[in-house]
Amino acid sequence: MIKNFARGLAVLSLSFAPLAAPAPVLAQNTEVTTLGDAVHRLPVAGEQHEGYSRNHFKHWNAGLDKKDDCDTRSEVLIAEAVEAPEVGDDCALSEGEWVSYFDNQEVEDPDKLAVHHMVPLAEAWASGAAEWSPERREGFANDQSAPASLVTVTERTDRSKAGQDPAGWMPPLPSAHCRYLSDWVSTKLRWDLAANPAELDAIAVFADGECKNTSVIYRAVK
Repeated sequence: MIKNFARGLAVLSLSFAPLAAPAPVLAQNTEVTTLGDAVHRLPVAGEQHEGYSRNHFKHWNAGLDKKDDCDTRSEVLIAEAVEAPEVGDDCALSEGEWVSYFDNQEVEDPDKLAVHHMVPLAEAWASGAAEWSPERREGFANDQSAPASLVTVTERTDRSKAGQDPAGWMPPLPSAHCRYLSDWVSTKLRWDLAANPAELDAIAVFADGECKNTSVIYRAVK
């Protein structure tokens, strides 16, 4: 009887045991590493800014859904909303709720937000995109297939960063630094963009220290 009671307790405990979370399903050819390793995968080269113009990067285009009347900017805003806005005619967005991870600010008005290129267009141009086809530059400027490529942030932090790399600018929120550098490096690796020596040194300070084990996930765009 005691044995049967013990067996019953064991079954009961198993029935209430928490289930392990399923491993995320990653697309084929996705690389998963740490920032401490990923920083050494970046090609190193000087920057060439000559000839840059935002017009070399067609944006915003019609987005992922060509029938929703929303451009890439609006689709990113909808996807990243904490509280979804209503979508009206011509993809007019009502107030919703968004959180800018650069500064942890909550914003309700979509017109006060920037859909931010993690690697700014000018930085991309100087780091290798000057040699790309117009089609590849358009793909980069409207990349919704990697969550790090385009992020919704406050206009203030978007203007503050402008076209700077991590040697010149980091998010004002210290707890965002590791995520930011992971997003920066994964975007550069995804698009095979180089890092200049000063940029690499700035990233390495964190990659060799507090952010060493931060995950970096990317899939290269051929």
